[in-house]
Amino acid sequence: MKTILVIGAGLSSSSLIRYLLQNSISNDWKVRVVDQDIELAKRKINGHVNGTALSFNALNPNERRPEIEKADIVISMLPARFHVEVAKDCIELKTNLITPSYVSPEMKELDKSAKEAGIIIMNEIGVDPGIDHMSAMKIIDHIKSKNGKIHSFKSFCGGLIAPDYDNNPWNYKFTWNPRNVVLAGQGAAACFEEENQYKYIPYNKLFTRLDKISVKGFGDFEGYANRDSLSYKSVYSLEGIPTIYRGTLRRPGYCKAWNVFVELGMTDDNYKMENSEDLNPRSFLNAFLPYSIESSVEDKFKIVLGENSDLYSKFEWLDLFSDTTNFGIKNASPAQLLESILVKKWTLAPTDKDMLVMHHEFVFELDGKRKMITSQMVNLGEDGTYTSMSNTVGLPAAICAKMILNGTLQEKGVQLPINANVYTPILNELEEYGITFVEEEN
Repeated sequence: MKTILVIGAGLSSSSLIRYLLQNSISNDWKVRVVDQDIELAKRKINGHVNGTALSFNALNPNERRPEIEKADIVISMLPARFHVEVAKDCIELKTNLITPSYVSPEMKELDKSAKEAGIIIMNEIGVDPGIDHMSAMKIIDHIKSKNGKIHSFKSFCGGLIAPDYDNNPWNYKFTWNPRNVVLAGQGAAACFEEENQYKYIPYNKLFTRLDKISVKGFGDFEGYANRDSLSYKSVYSLEGIPTIYRGTLRRPGYCKAWNVFVELGMTDDNYKMENSEDLNPRSFLNAFLPYSIESSVEDKFKIVLGENSDLYSKFEWLDLFSDTTNFGIKNASPAQLLESILVKKWTLAPTDKDMLVMHHEFVFELDGKRKMITSQMVNLGEDGTYTSMSNTVGLPAAICAKMILNGTLQEKGVQLPINANVYTPILNELEEYGITFVEEEN
């Protein structure tokens, strides 16, 4: 019997754990799920005969190493910054590892050691990154097999609320870590290439330079640039391509309104606000508005909006002008206080369904003619637990684990799911779960 250790039983682990348990009897697996919240781990296992709930500090090597040593494979659903330490343990204990997170430079440095240990460390095997890689590489390899020359590759992905459950003026609810949404785009400028010209968009302009995307049956979306598109030239073997761009999708109007928070400075996470525990949404907002003894907070905010006064109702709906309850959060940054406001209004209800949208565009030359392929995927969640985000993050990782355990996938070292022997069976099985791409060629 093979043993699978899942570290982290949060929202994005739900579908992963369910798949592993559903397939555990036919594949002779034991599934051990660890989380600091033992009750959460128990709920995810739901009494399955092959499941075991554990609770220990997975960040403590003395506590996690004995469990890693017992396992044939570890699936780490921890925050990305903790994967490298888990990977070092896996190398020393010769245990395979899967993570859905981006490969860090520190993780790349472990490639040789992982190969020497005879293990695979598969990264970026979620949705974005993950399904985006696999679905893109399928088309890239197809175009190259016909001797086509790719001129442009653009890719967009977004986790959103499903249309039937879209009941707020922002047309958005959290389907991922709220903190990551608040901090999206901060740090380095977004960089991409357009017709052999390098382009950079600083954070203060990120939500004003948007692409328009239309998805059949689901309407219009807007895309803003991800921080780093250029590194994907090497990932996808597209060196020399004139145009490469990766972006995030939101419904029209979201970015324009979100940019108000950016311009005011309310998404900043680099300092702590004085007496933050005593602030309420109204005084928090007022801290970023000009001083005026005569004008109300509402009037000052309307001046900030200027010609964008149509956005006012979005902020009013967030209860941004409320002074009834203090945050009660000591030493909080503006971003933390803003997150506190948004969590109350943008959290998925138990019966809500989310939506994952992915859109690829390939422009290429074949037999002297310019052609385009578009590839689109829309997936709706089941409920507030088995969300589309959980399905699209967890299922690729779970299927990959099965391939490693049954010997179908035998590569060693630090890997990405960009080869046909990896992406073909995973994409094929994902179709059984409604994660399907519609491709059109013009």
